[in-house]
Amino acid sequence: MPQKYASILFGLLLSGLMSFVVSGIATFRALGMSETFFVDWMESWIFSWMVAFPTVLVVAPVVRKIVARITISN
Repeated sequence: MPQKYASILFGLLLSGLMSFVVSGIATFRALGMSETFFVDWMESWIFSWMVAFPTVLVVAPVVRKIVARITISN
């Protein structure tokens, strides 16, 4: 994959992993360990990822600018 897609791939992987973990915890807290836990979790995860991915793409550049302003470069 060309380097120009690195930030999109980063956002895809980061949002996928983070939404996977957070939706799993939230699903467990809401429903407990039921017979349908895994299916409920996967449904929640897919929906969460659809929201998280574009959010990461929009928010990441803003966060990078904020971090650049509050950190000291040598």
